[in-house]
Amino acid sequence: MVIGDPPENDMDAIMAVGGIDPIVLPAVLAAAALHAGWNTIVKARLEPILAMTLVVISCGLVASPFLIGFGPPRAAAWPYVIGSILLHLVYYVVLAEAYRRAEMSQVYPIARGSAPLLTALASVTIVGEALSRYALIGILTLGGGILLLALHRRRAQAPRDPIAIGFAIATGLVISGYTIVDGLGARTAGDPNAYAATLFVIDALPLPLLILYSRGPTAFIAMRRYVGQGFLGDAMALAAYWIAIWAMTRAPIAVVAALRETSVLFSAILATIVLKEAFAPIRGIAAVAIFAGIVLIRWQ
Repeated sequence: MVIGDPPENDMDAIMAVGGIDPIVLPAVLAAAALHAGWNTIVKARLEPILAMTLVVISCGLVASPFLIGFGPPRAAAWPYVIGSILLHLVYYVVLAEAYRRAEMSQVYPIARGSAPLLTALASVTIVGEALSRYALIGILTLGGGILLLALHRRRAQAPRDPIAIGFAIATGLVISGYTIVDGLGARTAGDPNAYAATLFVIDALPLPLLILYSRGPTAFIAMRRYVGQGFLGDAMALAAYWIAIWAMTRAPIAVVAALRETSVLFSAILATIVLKEAFAPIRGIAAVAIFAGIVLIRWQ
């Protein structure tokens, strides 16, 4: 995964309202589909936390040659790398716990759908990016879709699991955090490819060490049967987020974060077809609302 360098001295265009490289839209939509795909693998195969461990190990191995080729990012970007790695570790844990407690089609839209709301807020207050009236309307529309998903339960007689919903919302908060950190880090790094390669390689260490400490070496033995699926998930995860990191050097972070969350629509389709989960009409309405909100945010 090698993507061209960002245009030099073009931060004013990046920060401007509506400023977006035409190639960003199709690239990030493709990344969204890939992201939904690797999350389906996490839910469908091995225990989620172990599947994520297998994916991050694979990502680190695949990214290693790129790190040798691109080299490390500028020194000023290293605090962002470290911060992102810590946030990603939290992300893996809370997302895995959410998946353990509830269906992917309930957890994934809440986790991914809440992230643009939080990222847009952070991008305005921290990064200084502007939001148009379309973006503000989009945030409200997105929030309505998320509310539908949060209140919906698969069966009328089945109690909602507030803990699972809490983990899903926490996941959205962490996603927002590492998105802002990586957007700023990639811009600071000088080369988004160097930043991404470094991030993936170092990110391959904390989660496996945590699993080794908490579960022992037998946990890795259980992963052996799923190495093939792990590398498939790795390819999807690595390409999806590498594209996003690159895109945040060519477009406002809030725009990229919003476009990425079209993954909730791909996820709903995959969860229905691959995982055989029920797709209730209210989930369809919520997905449409989230999509409409994302489109409006993209118009800023």
